[in-house]
Amino acid sequence: MSDLPIVLLPLAADEDALDACLAALDAATPAGTPVWLADDAQAGPRGIAIVERWLQRTRLRAEYTRRTQPIGQAAHLQEMLQACGPADVVVLAADAQPLPGWLAQLAACLARDASIATATPWCNAGEAAAWPRLGEISSPPADPALTAQACAAMAPQHPELPAAIGHAVALRGSARLRAGGLDTASFGSWYAALIDLSLRLAGLGWRNALCETAFVARGGEGGAADGDLDVLAARWPAWHSRLADFLMRDPLHEQRRQLQDLHARLRDNPQDDLFAAPAAEPAA
Repeated sequence: MSDLPIVLLPLAADEDALDACLAALDAATPAGTPVWLADDAQAGPRGIAIVERWLQRTRLRAEYTRRTQPIGQAAHLQEMLQACGPADVVVLAADAQPLPGWLAQLAACLARDASIATATPWCNAGEAAAWPRLGEISSPPADPALTAQACAAMAPQHPELPAAIGHAVALRGSARLRAGGLDTASFGSWYAALIDLSLRLAGLGWRNALCETAFVARGGEGGAADGDLDVLAARWPAWHSRLADFLMRDPLHEQRRQLQDLHARLRDNPQDDLFAAPAAEPAA
């Protein structure tokens, strides 16, 4: 699975969410995929035990590292990104649950368009990439396999997002290196540092795209550390108005409607030939 990005999973303290995340990751990701679980001294004894049990039985090529002292979300993720060099990676939140086919679809998204620096899948709590309703937190899909099939049948147009979103994001290694990675001096959370990186990438001519053929569920939205949003507002004065305009204009309305229609058609007719779509195959 060397053609797939490395999955980076910075651990958090929520043990139940971590357990569910690892189970979904193992079930939805091709065997042999490289996965790095990195612990910034966040997981407690039960969390560590969950990780150790998972490592013993996973089909993935997984590694686990743990710092003895925490250095903070943004700094910790930047260490991980630097260790990966120019490789493409996917950063997955520790409370997210990827649906089948998610990683191949994200890899295909990067392969289709060299101008895409970040690719973000749909999410039930995905802010600008939320489905079924923009900007709202909905329940995770009741039938993950059906939702994944509906996403895979979407036409891969990869429209622009205001910024990458932290439930799951594919990062093109060459673009990330050109932009200098995360600004760990200014931001404590990787939620805000990722937005900042996205805006710098856009300024350099790359795109922050929606991967409408993939879905990663999550229990809730991410959040910024104290002061991070103030730094974003000062550095990018147009950011909040741009986001507000996106939410008001809703340029992804048609894509969400198409996904809703595909979801309904598959639910009502599981044998519909429409869902043997070539969009599920990564580009060569």
